[in-house]
Amino acid sequence: MIGLCQSLARGWWSKPIGGPGWLAGAPGGDMKARYLVVALLAAMVAVAASAASGGTNRAQAGKIVVWLQNDAQNGWPEAVALANRNFKAQHPDVDVDVQYQSWGTHLTKFDAALAGGDAPDVIELGNSEMSKYMAAGAFKRLTQSPFPNNKTWLTGLKVSCQYNGKLYGVPYYAGARAVIYRKDQYAKAGIKSTPKSLSQFVADGKKLMKTYGKDSGYSAVYFPGKYWYAAMSFVYDYGGQIAVQKGGKWKGTLNSPQAIQALNQVKTVFKSLTRASRTTDEANPQQALVFAKGKVGSFIGNGWEWPYALDAKLGNPALAPVIGAYPMPSHIKGRFMPTFLGGSDLAIPVTTKNQSLAADWIKAFTGNAAESEIAKAGNIANTTKLLAYNASNPKLAPFARAAKYSWFVPTSPNWANVENGNVLQNMLVSIATGRASVKAAANSASKQITRILNTGA
Repeated sequence: MIGLCQSLARGWWSKPIGGPGWLAGAPGGDMKARYLVVALLAAMVAVAASAASGGTNRAQAGKIVVWLQNDAQNGWPEAVALANRNFKAQHPDVDVDVQYQSWGTHLTKFDAALAGGDAPDVIELGNSEMSKYMAAGAFKRLTQSPFPNNKTWLTGLKVSCQYNGKLYGVPYYAGARAVIYRKDQYAKAGIKSTPKSLSQFVADGKKLMKTYGKDSGYSAVYFPGKYWYAAMSFVYDYGGQIAVQKGGKWKGTLNSPQAIQALNQVKTVFKSLTRASRTTDEANPQQALVFAKGKVGSFIGNGWEWPYALDAKLGNPALAPVIGAYPMPSHIKGRFMPTFLGGSDLAIPVTTKNQSLAADWIKAFTGNAAESEIAKAGNIANTTKLLAYNASNPKLAPFARAAKYSWFVPTSPNWANVENGNVLQNMLVSIATGRASVKAAANSASKQITRILNTGA
């Protein structure tokens, strides 16, 4: 899924301009062909690792090579400079060559570099890009304890760095979703404060519908039928999961009692609070621009969607004084609903001879000092310890607070096939349209997820 919703990597307050594939798996194509990718990549990695054993040792040459996306170059260069200075203080005879990449070409370049035995010593990948490389053995296995704040890493990022219970990456930074809302509409509906529980969120939504719902195009919550990122947050909030892995086998679990309870709550939102299309997603049409037209009380959106709603050409700048945001509340009063985290991780390719040096650079780049610079640029740092960094900024703080509780998709190399097969989307459409009961739709989706994650098709 390449599109606007995948551009968190460019910072919350940048207008999205393309797609790193952050929030979803690889773009479309034949499922069987994609199923072969991991096997082919694994064979390529094995050959490259063997060839690299006879190559030039960069440590002898006094240099390590780091690949970062150009977001760092343009958005938080001081964090990179700070990491380099700290690394250089520890290793005065080793230089750091930071080479900036673009989201559209970095995987093609990385595959070629792996095949040629000339991969970088450190690489940044979108967290949804990690699974196939971890499964193929492309990254060095890491020990968690040496890295800064490892006990407080954001859950959604940490999970994306793990494969079969082992760690192959280090969380870098994230973006999260929160409820973006119209303060003026809330006030007119008699809502005096933002909700602190899911039940209050629903009750407030009903107040909005009572106040504005005579307009047939109005939604208290804009929630289109295929918006699975938001819907799955309900599932994780109630203690459910999309799938679990046991003994090397995956099992779809959207038919668990917890998930069924959550999906019934999603059905309530569909039925009572939204008039969004039951058969489209949040990007078609783009929900921030629908919000900008004035007939939406709130929507669950990424940080960049706030300013996008105010875009002078596509949105409505006049709404600037009346927009706010708050973390989506949990069904447990006082907590937040877990949010899907898009983000980036750092990994050490298996072909490197400089694992220790690479790890030291990652430590320098993910320590509090550098992560604070990353947060200053409008991103979410990789640790819950720094979520309050932007507490005084009402345009950033709600999204950072939301990241306290987070989730991520199953780290199977076949996950992209679930996404591209529209399994979750079709389940939600069935629920939203009433074509199937929640239980029947969840049972069907769980069977499909089990099959696809285990077989690839």
